Amino acid sequence: MNLAAKLRIFFVTLQPIMENQYVSPILALQQQRLLLQMEYQAEKEAFRKQTEEMGLQRKVKRGDAWYPLKMGRSYYNSLNQLVVELFRQGDEEIEHNFEFGKPVVFFRIDGENQIHYFNFTATVSYVDGDRMVIAVPDNGQLIDVQSAENVGVQLFFDETSYKTMFDALDRVIKAKGRLGYLRDLFYSHQQAETFSFAPIHFPYLNATQENAVNKVLRAKDVAIVHGPPGTGKTTTLVEAIYETLRRENQVLVCAQSNMAVDWISEKLVDRGINVLRIGNPTRVNDKMLSFTYERRFEAHPDYEMLWAIRKAIRELRAQRKHRNDKYHQKLERLKERATELEVRINAQLFSEARVIACTLVGSANRLLEGQKFGTLFIDEAAQALEAACWIPIRRVSRVILAGDHCQLPPPVKSFAALKAGLGKTLMERIVENKPEVVTLLKMQYRMNEEIMRFSSDWFYGNQVESAPEVKYRSILDLDIPMTWIDTSQFELPEDSDISFKETFVGESFGRINKAEAELTLLALEQYFEKIGKARILDERLDVGVISPYRAQVQYLRRLVKSKEFFKPYRHLISVNTVDGFQGQERDIILISLVRANDEGQIGFLRDLRRMNVAITRARMKLIILGDASTMTRHPFYRKLYEYIEALD
Repeated sequence: MNLAAKLRIFFVTLQPIMENQYVSPILALQQQRLLLQMEYQAEKEAFRKQTEEMGLQRKVKRGDAWYPLKMGRSYYNSLNQLVVELFRQGDEEIEHNFEFGKPVVFFRIDGENQIHYFNFTATVSYVDGDRMVIAVPDNGQLIDVQSAENVGVQLFFDETSYKTMFDALDRVIKAKGRLGYLRDLFYSHQQAETFSFAPIHFPYLNATQENAVNKVLRAKDVAIVHGPPGTGKTTTLVEAIYETLRRENQVLVCAQSNMAVDWISEKLVDRGINVLRIGNPTRVNDKMLSFTYERRFEAHPDYEMLWAIRKAIRELRAQRKHRNDKYHQKLERLKERATELEVRINAQLFSEARVIACTLVGSANRLLEGQKFGTLFIDEAAQALEAACWIPIRRVSRVILAGDHCQLPPPVKSFAALKAGLGKTLMERIVENKPEVVTLLKMQYRMNEEIMRFSSDWFYGNQVESAPEVKYRSILDLDIPMTWIDTSQFELPEDSDISFKETFVGESFGRINKAEAELTLLALEQYFEKIGKARILDERLDVGVISPYRAQVQYLRRLVKSKEFFKPYRHLISVNTVDGFQGQERDIILISLVRANDEGQIGFLRDLRRMNVAITRARMKLIILGDASTMTRHPFYRKLYEYIEALD
């Protein structure tokens, strides 16, 4: 029986229960597993087609491959893995998708430009810009790659993450004890338990932030910090972790992405908290590296001895002759001593750390095997699949989730799985079932009042307010904080090569609107001229240029790079997708919506959470470019357009 048939039978079984508005936790999680299986199959099939049908240049432009490569040195890292350095040669402006833990495969190009893959997979150990370190299974396979010509590397299908999520769901479905209790609690309207004590006052927090920290401290089972844009969610979460560590020796802090883990880790380190980061930081700097497991491991006094023993083991294994009983005894003694030292180093590193930080999937790391924690903090919980959240939950007694389910959702590639509910996060589920455990942060410190107001009205029931110090912040006197440049108002000659209509460029890159991209940078240039070069550079006014589509982003990046006017300002301008700007802010934001067609089709821009992120990145000035006649057929964009027009 195929997956689709299983799913149909499952939903038939589920229907009577759903009509009574109750779904048993076990049944609901079984549904999650089936939906995750659909997503797995869809992604695997998409990868197969991509590998078989997509040309090399397209893979490079997508950021999924590096070619050509320069091979660097090979060595054994602190984890005793054989690794090799790789350097990207060209296409540096393309934002690649390689990151720690992702599987990769090497390939070579023959004289007829045909791709030949090596028959092993490797793993990304470290990435910094155009340098990457790859862990390979053994020396023989590495020699094969090093001896080949015209070698490249591409991302491989990530089986490991899916296996880890499936395993987590299976454990939760079968769970007894505390994990079983949390499962049943999260899927019901049962009251979550709390401690009882007088509220603690924090003079440096506002009222809702203070309430959130107190609710976290009182929670025996679960608490949620709901942080709209600019409301200081990270500040609140750091304070909650700091206060929790007054009561507990150690906590586990996770997030969906490495970037989110890095951000919260850096803030914790700034508070003087000893953080042990499991995994490779994406925000690569000395401060970040200093609290990684690898760097701490290498700095331990016993590491030099361990490295010498490991070297002796490798040299002994390289001997082809004299493999007698004496040889095996010596090898076993060395291995036992190496294991003893490794266990001792790990025990010390973990005992000294107050916070263990990693991604959700990274919490399945062998280094954490057998580790238990009182509290788990999940940051950006609204961006994580439910299955991923259950991976670290099995190690803890209580769960604190922080995020905003009105911003970016978790990425789901299978439309059928998304429609059936795979995109519903654990945070959303608990918010629905237990509103009493949720604290909404209501004071924002980022945006001009008029930029913030629309988002507050539409997404947060008009509950978010602006702090007095940002309420009227602006760059120019009498400036209008929000502007919509309507590309449908531009009348072009019929024989003109220029068109403000969108062009479809492929499933992975989406759509492009070159005329709108040119106009976007023209609008930025004109605004810069109003401000003045000296002021922009002196005050380091930063700019974000956002588009929902990767093709438009790459075209905008090329334009910024090619236009002489922007040369002095390039270090102040970032161009990225909406997803790439999550959690960030800029003084000036420009949004190129791209969609412009006679049918009023806006595709995934119907997901309003994505637009909520886009329009709330600006501190002082927001400029939206888009075809109003296309966009305003949707009620959200019509309301937004009318709101902006009324500001004029």
